[in-house]
Amino acid sequence: MLFYEPLFLFLFFPLLLIIYLVIGRTRTARKWILLLGNFLFYAWSEPIFVWIVLASSFVDQRIGLFISRSENKRTRIFALALGVVLNIAILCYYKYTIFLITNIDWLLQMLAKPQVALPAIALPIGVSFVVFEKITYLVDIYRGLSKPARDFSQYLTYVFFFPKLLAGPIIKYHDIVGQFEQFPESHVDDFFIGLSRFMLGLVKKTLLADTFATGADLVFAQSPANLTSSDAWWGVLFFTLQIYFDFSGYSDMAIGIARMLGFRLLENFNMPYIATSMTDFWRRWHISLTSWIREYLYFPLGGNRTGAARTYLNLWICFLASGIWHGAAWNFVIWGAYNGIFLILDRLFLLRAMNRVPLWFANLITITIVMVGWVFFRATSLPQALQMLDLMFSLVSANTSAIAIAADLKTVAGIGVFICVMQRVVAHKPDFRAMFEGPRWQIAMQSALSLLFIAGVGKSIATPFKPFLYFRF
Repeated sequence: MLFYEPLFLFLFFPLLLIIYLVIGRTRTARKWILLLGNFLFYAWSEPIFVWIVLASSFVDQRIGLFISRSENKRTRIFALALGVVLNIAILCYYKYTIFLITNIDWLLQMLAKPQVALPAIALPIGVSFVVFEKITYLVDIYRGLSKPARDFSQYLTYVFFFPKLLAGPIIKYHDIVGQFEQFPESHVDDFFIGLSRFMLGLVKKTLLADTFATGADLVFAQSPANLTSSDAWWGVLFFTLQIYFDFSGYSDMAIGIARMLGFRLLENFNMPYIATSMTDFWRRWHISLTSWIREYLYFPLGGNRTGAARTYLNLWICFLASGIWHGAAWNFVIWGAYNGIFLILDRLFLLRAMNRVPLWFANLITITIVMVGWVFFRATSLPQALQMLDLMFSLVSANTSAIAIAADLKTVAGIGVFICVMQRVVAHKPDFRAMFEGPRWQIAMQSALSLLFIAGVGKSIATPFKPFLYFRF
C-alpha cells in the first residue's frame, strides 16, 4: 500500500484518521488504534514477513529488558551483541543471500565446479529501515539514552509506525520515545500543516519524480553503444532529479502523515543539491541515514579520536557500509566506496579548495561529483555503469542515438533544475525569501499546491504503477 494509491488516499488513511481523532480521546485508545492501523498497513503488503518482524521484536524487547536490568557490563555487551547480530542476520538473509550465492557461484564456475542453484527469496518492503531502527532501540538502552518501552505494544508501535515504515526517515528510538510515551493529541494546526506537507510530497512524486523516471528509464534501458554522450548526460540528469524528488517526496508525505496524527518526525532532506562540497552534501541528503551511521557506526569505530589515518579509514568504512546497505550489488559497493573517497579528499584538501572558489562553482563541481556517483546507483550492472561514464566524458561521440528524448521530458527536467537553483537563491538571499512570506503569497501558494495535488492524484490513478525508489530497501 503506497501513500498515493487510491486505497490509501480514499479509504485507509481517511478512515484511520477519523477513528483516531474521534475515538482516540485517551492515550491508551490512541495507542491501540494506531498500533492496529500500523499492523494492517504493513500486513497488507507483507503478510508473511510481518510475523517475522513481530517475533524478532518480541526478542528485542526481552533483550532490552535484560540489558536494562543487568549490572554486569560483559553480560550487557553480550546481550547487545546478540540482539544486533540477530537483526543483522534477518537483513543479511533477505537482502544479501542471493548476492553472496551469485558471487560464490561465479568463483565456482571459474574453478569448473557445478553451479549453485539460487534460492527464491523475496526482499521484504522496508527491511533495511526496520532492522536499523530495531538496532537503535537496543543500543539506546545499552547507552542509557532511553529506557525500555513500557510494554511490548509500545515497542511495536515504534517498529511498525507506518508513516516511516516503508522508506524512512530512519527514526532513532531516543528521538521519538517521548512521543510514543505520551501519544500526543492531534490539533487543527497539526492537520493543516501535515496535509500541506503531504500534498507537497505527492506532487513531487507523481508530477515530477515519475516524469523524470520515464526519461531515466528510456536512457538506461539502452545499451551505451546505442547512445550519444548527450543522451548519457540526459539520462543521468533525469535520474539525479528523480531520486531527489522521489525520496524527498516520500519523506514529505511521511512527515505530513505523522503530523496529522500529532507526531513530529525529523527532517530527512535539506536542499542537498545546493551543497558546495561532498561533506556538505551528506549533511543535507538522507539526513536520518547519515546521522544513524555517525552515531551507531562511525563513533563506535573510534570516530576522529584515533588519529588522521584511522579517521579516514573509519569514514571510508562507514560509506562502504552505506553502499552495501543500499543494495546487494557491486554497483552499490562501488557507489559507497566512491563517496567515502571524496569525503576523505574533503578532509585532506578538497574542502579548503572549495572554500576558495565562488559558491556557484563549488556547487557545480559538487553536483558533477554526485551525478557521477548516481551512475553507479542507477546502472543495471557495473559494466553498464563504466560504459556510461566513458560515454559521458568522451569528447567526441561516434555513436548515433537510438532514442529520441521528448521535448516535454526536457522541459520538466528544466523545471526540476530551476527548482534546485531557486533553492540556492532562497537559502542565500533572505530578502528574496521574505518577499513570499506575506498572507497573499501564502494563499496563492496554497491554492497552487492544492491544484497540483489534485493533478497529482489524477495522474497516480491514470498512469501505470511506479513504486518509490526506496520501496524495497
